[in-house]
Amino acid sequence: MKKILMLTGLCALLCSIGCTSKKEEEKEEQVKFLVTNPIKKDTLITKDYVSQIHSIRHIELRAQERGYLEKIYVDEGQFVKKGQLLFQIMPKLYQAEMQKAAAEASFAEIEYKNTKRLADKNVVAPNELAMAKAKYDKAKAELSLTQVHLGFTEIRAPFDGIIDRFHVRQGSLVDEGDLLTNLSDNSKMWVYYNVPEAEYLDYKAKVNSNSAPTVNLLMANNKMFDYTGVVETIEGEFNNETGNIAFRATFPNPKGLLRHGETGNIKMGVPLKNAILIPQKATFEVLDKKYVYVVDKDNVLRSREIVLGAELPHLFVVKSGLSTNDKVLLEGIRLVKENEKIDYKLAKPEYVMSHLELYAE
Repeated sequence: MKKILMLTGLCALLCSIGCTSKKEEEKEEQVKFLVTNPIKKDTLITKDYVSQIHSIRHIELRAQERGYLEKIYVDEGQFVKKGQLLFQIMPKLYQAEMQKAAAEASFAEIEYKNTKRLADKNVVAPNELAMAKAKYDKAKAELSLTQVHLGFTEIRAPFDGIIDRFHVRQGSLVDEGDLLTNLSDNSKMWVYYNVPEAEYLDYKAKVNSNSAPTVNLLMANNKMFDYTGVVETIEGEFNNETGNIAFRATFPNPKGLLRHGETGNIKMGVPLKNAILIPQKATFEVLDKKYVYVVDKDNVLRSREIVLGAELPHLFVVKSGLSTNDKVLLEGIRLVKENEKIDYKLAKPEYVMSHLELYAE
């Protein structure tokens, strides 16, 4: 009797386990995965371009006369005002020449005036008066020339700016044309960056010629510059070696943070026409390559490599590998495998995009 009861209980237990397993299998078979199609639409992406930062005015200050550098009135890195005296080249020789020219001009003036009085009384011929006048004019011109040369011994700032490092020191003998230092006007900055031909054409097709597009600058410390720049100039021709053309954006620099020679990254909006977009969550990576699972006509998953064109918040722009007719697995990528047959629910891409707060797995 006990054996019969034990056998009956064992059968009931096996039956219960078998029913449970069957229900779990049926439950697994009933799982439906969410699938969507890529969508094609015009969009705007933000692209990074390596840039070079230049002062709006950056010039060399050179000696205009030969002589010893007698005084330096400023320091490296100092802000100077227009007309401020920066360097003094020993002026004594030029002062002596100017005094000599001034004396000769005075003598010529006296001689001219005397000759004129005599000419008025018809004592001397008109030609002699003309010669005296010419000699006086020549003396005045030579005096003006010596004054100019004397003025060249003073190097003054042609505009407000910041002094760069010195290439000479006080007491140095400098020749005409020797570089003393550089002067930078950093009130505004010119930022140059190169744009490929295809992106240039898309940019010109979308940008209104009456409006100047704005860009942002990511500085070397990975922080955004506080002010936006305006694209004011595009160079006249492409570089045949790189296929790029140079853009120039002007940035205000009221705090003087940017300096000549800095680098950064320009962030510029680039329009894309008929771009194919998919959610980032629909992709997975194998050996630095991007893949998606595509559902074929038999509801079987096939992995497919895709090439990305750009990255947007929560979205990828697909350059190649997909069309809008493909069905792409959106969720459960880690729960499936290659060549697996699935049940799925197709969600419209417009709905998926409008509710998208997904990140790539």
